[in-house]
Amino acid sequence: MSPHTASSPQLSDVASPERTHWIELPGHRSSVGVARRSVSAHMAAWRLPDEMSADAVLLLSELAANAVCHTSSVRILCGVGLIADDCLRVEVHDHAYAIGGLPRCEPGPEDERGRGLFLVDEIADTWGIDRSRLTGGNAVWATLVM
Repeated sequence: MSPHTASSPQLSDVASPERTHWIELPGHRSSVGVARRSVSAHMAAWRLPDEMSADAVLLLSELAANAVCHTSSVRILCGVGLIADDCLRVEVHDHAYAIGGLPRCEPGPEDERGRGLFLVDEIADTWGIDRSRLTGGNAVWATLVM
């Protein structure tokens, strides 16, 4: 499992603010639920298919949880947006200045943690990690195509 290297357009490149949603939150575990609810509400307002909305919320949840649990970021920036009529992008930006290393683990059958990036790899059409132009840290992203 490794991230894809070819990035699609970033959310900050989307010209229409009606097609994107950003939320900045404390780097705390409780922020993951706040981000999930906020993105879910925007998915409903955009009238996206239920399955795509559910997948986007799960992707955001996993990426935000990784940012909170595996970096020392005081704040995280979560975004979701339509980068094309048929493509949705989810991004989570942190303030971790070391780039390139996502936590790797081999969870056992009884482990309750350690499967987030496996889920991202299975659900997303593409995903990867870039240097964030917004925070200077990491921008971990995933796309879903209708």
